[in-house]
Amino acid sequence: MTKADLVETIAQTTGLSKKDTNVVVNGILENISRALSDGDKVELRGFGSFKVKQRRSRRARNPRTGNPVDVPAKLVPYFKASNELKDKVNSNTTPVETI
Repeated sequence: MTKADLVETIAQTTGLSKKDTNVVVNGILENISRALSDGDKVELRGFGSFKVKQRRSRRARNPRTGNPVDVPAKLVPYFKASNELKDKVNSNTTPVETI
């Protein structure tokens, strides 16, 4: 599902125009992004939580040359699904493409 699909589905469900729904969806995503960049945790009950984790620096290997490369420490966004979301996903009876 793309963001456009999400906007269309919400617009049909709520009766709002796609333009208004797009503004709402963009506002939600922007506020989640801003909260994470400020170091806050975002919790959506029944869906999951977003937070920022510190990834430590490490030494990696360039797969093309085999030379060692230093990868600096960085902050990465992290999502943890709620138990309710996990149950919904696992109750799905249609086969899912395996990776």
